[in-house]
Amino acid sequence: MKAEWYTSSGNVREQNEDSLGVFYGDECLIGIVADGMGGHAAGEIASKMALKLTSAKWSEHSGTFTKEEAEMWLNRLVRSVNLRLYEYAETHEECRGMGTTFAVALCTNEFIAVSSVGDSRIYIWKQGYIVKQITEDHTFVNELLKSGQITKEEAADHPKRNILMRSLGTEPTIALDTSVIDWTDCSHLLICSDGLTNKLSDQILSEIMEGTMNLREKTEMMINEANHAGGEDNSSVIIISKDGDGEKL
Repeated sequence: MKAEWYTSSGNVREQNEDSLGVFYGDECLIGIVADGMGGHAAGEIASKMALKLTSAKWSEHSGTFTKEEAEMWLNRLVRSVNLRLYEYAETHEECRGMGTTFAVALCTNEFIAVSSVGDSRIYIWKQGYIVKQITEDHTFVNELLKSGQITKEEAADHPKRNILMRSLGTEPTIALDTSVIDWTDCSHLLICSDGLTNKLSDQILSEIMEGTMNLREKTEMMINEANHAGGEDNSSVIIISKDGDGEKL
């Protein structure tokens, strides 16, 4: 396995409230994208805390995972990070109301366990196919879409598309959204903040993935394309390849 990542504050915002990282273990790795929200610097604090707490939890684990263990580990992670963020916000007046999205993928050689909160997304892609979103957006607009009140085309430009129904740190408990899928040869994961996916369609993401560039160059192209399309928001992406660029973990 191999992973590359890239992030940008975009063309408008002075600071980048996205935090992302990849951490390796015993024949496995974990990738995280967190998109912070809150007044002043609180969003940046929330996303950085989520990343730091995940790194600390990951460092405590050794050995491999079964599917059941991976799902349980992610569920415990999401609960613990959520509570720590909530408690921090409650005891720091300047951070009241802060929160963050959270998209995390735990990858082994056989399977992927994913969990998400908010509207940061995880996609899976394989050559010759269109990227497929494997997480669900926890947004007001997605609720309208699921209930049939609006179409997918209307959702893309809806004025309330950024209203989150769920985020880490804003409540003491959190609903869990964790799943496990098989990890097939020559497939890739994309973990993205909404600053990227609001600007690049599934078709464009797939076309970039089909290119002959290496993983690092593909992450840079995605971010550059999002900035060329306006870049009003921070944007981040991690690409994880099962087979790497001709190498394996």
